Amino acid sequence: MAKKESELNVLEPLEIPAGEAGDGAANGAASTPATESAQASEPAQPSEIDKLKAERDQLLDRLARLQAEFDNARKRAERERLEFRDYATGSVVEQFLPVLDNFDLALKSTGSAEQLRSGVALIVKQMEEILRQMQVVAVPAVGEAFDPRVHEALGSVERDDLPDQHVAEEVRRGYKLRERLLRPALVRVAHNPKQASE
Repeated sequence: MAKKESELNVLEPLEIPAGEAGDGAANGAASTPATESAQASEPAQPSEIDKLKAERDQLLDRLARLQAEFDNARKRAERERLEFRDYATGSVVEQFLPVLDNFDLALKSTGSAEQLRSGVALIVKQMEEILRQMQVVAVPAVGEAFDPRVHEALGSVERDDLPDQHVAEEVRRGYKLRERLLRPALVRVAHNPKQASE
């Protein structure tokens, strides 16, 4: 009997799983899966939250700076475009001012009609020279084959001295800036009945 009493006095430690040895066991409450998941999804450490907030603030600041830089670049490009247009317009107008001066002189002259005509012809030559320097050229018209890309037909005229579908008359001159058409030439197209019947 003494042996049995000594065995009872020596108790072996009770093994408790690691997940169940929490506060609930200390308070005498049984551990449940709901309390286990609540413990597993504890909020992040305050230092980690602060770190994420700081990173978010940095990204928002960077985004605001990039938007401001983009707006500034867009405004600068628009201002430069307007300045360039004003500069280009000014340089063109400056070249035509002497032509305008010559027209004023022609209007003030008291010469004969023939003198006025020769003066205007000189002004036209001056204007054509300025256009040539700006690489503006007249669209070839009379005698050329009708081309709807550069000619605009106002009608047709019967002519047997010109090939059919060629320009017979130029009503208004057309112009090109290098290869770009500024305006088409207004023309009348020859209709040659001899060639049309063949």
